[in-house]
Amino acid sequence: MAVLDVSRLLVITDIFVIATGTSRRHVLTLADAVEERLRLLGRRPLRREGLEHATWVLLDYGDLVIHLFDEPTRRYYDLERLWIDAPRTKFDPAATGA
Repeated sequence: MAVLDVSRLLVITDIFVIATGTSRRHVLTLADAVEERLRLLGRRPLRREGLEHATWVLLDYGDLVIHLFDEPTRRYYDLERLWIDAPRTKFDPAATGA
């Protein structure tokens, strides 16, 4: 998983979270888990895209955009390379219970 601070590079959002699922079903499960967890925090996505194919699911929360990929699609689009100037934020899901 990668967490990129794009706040100085984009005006439309602050953070990109980029994660990979092992299959279409896994990507959909990750999307469901993200939405459920953020719903508990009072957050609802402004936009959801890619659920029909689940090779790249985008969950847009305004200040936070979550990109969930299958492995081939993540390698192909390589958002980390595209946003190479964005500082990486360290995140340990185990430490937060996420």
